[in-house]
Amino acid sequence: MKKPYVILIGSASGIGKSTIASELAKELGIKHLIETDFIREIVRGIIGPDYAPALHKSSYDAYTTLRQKEKFEENDEGLINAGFEEHASFVIPAIEKVIKRAVDDFDDVVIEGVHLVPGLINIDKFKDKASIHFFILSADEDIHKERFVKRAMKIKRGGKHLEYFKENRSIHNFLASQARKNNVPVINNTEIGCTIKRMLSIIKENCKVIIFKHSVDFLEEVINIILTKYNGRIVDVSYFLPGFSEPLKRKVNIYDPKDAQRFIDMLNSNPKRKNDLERLYNVSDNIHSHKICAPDKQSLDKMINELRKKGFIYEGDLSKR
Repeated sequence: MKKPYVILIGSASGIGKSTIASELAKELGIKHLIETDFIREIVRGIIGPDYAPALHKSSYDAYTTLRQKEKFEENDEGLINAGFEEHASFVIPAIEKVIKRAVDDFDDVVIEGVHLVPGLINIDKFKDKASIHFFILSADEDIHKERFVKRAMKIKRGGKHLEYFKENRSIHNFLASQARKNNVPVINNTEIGCTIKRMLSIIKENCKVIIFKHSVDFLEEVINIILTKYNGRIVDVSYFLPGFSEPLKRKVNIYDPKDAQRFIDMLNSNPKRKNDLERLYNVSDNIHSHKICAPDKQSLDKMINELRKKGFIYEGDLSKR
């Protein structure tokens, strides 16, 4: 039986999570879209400011309510993040109740908001009953600042609200850091269409194991085809070494073109690392496999056809090697 979708999309203010959540819900045909700000308002009605002063502030200025600010002397980011975490921690239990209700009713739901903090919200307890996916959206600082200003003006929260970009940027960095610690995908929201496709390549199981044959010098081109052109991802790699009945397997999950490019740049600037990888490729006769995924079956087929035309797919019989 198909499990209901539970899609969680978190980010700091001004990254574009509301737009992405709405578009993704349309793409998946999900009618329930909930903002954590609404959940927070309900919790505020139950827990008063005397008991939870951080809850009754905004996420970006909750730090002003902390009692022991001196612990964060000369550590502004630590202070901001501690206040934000305190603020979010009051909302998390209610979010988990909403998820439980959706799962129990077998309803698909998209939940978006700043309060979705990796490591604070326990998604593992829902994995058996739901197809649950957690994303944190990110953006470069200049793009974030531009969107932050536009959003503040759109919702008529200029003036004082605009003074808190530094705090929101700190929350952005904190969420991205927590996401990486907890194996939650961080999606760089540069363009709506690409972001949606990149998320779908993780949500949907449009995947296939492909045997590749190419040298390290062509790795960048292969990555660009899969990640950049088709917004796909690369899951796992196996090297077929002579004399071994089982391939050498490594777990990978590459979906961000920027992260992939940083890896390529590192190889090109570090001859030792590149030589080590080249030796592994050479021992396996440049033959290895990847599980590759795409946003949809049509994109996966096009991706494989292009890789084949470029000569990157091994057409031989592995059993005869």
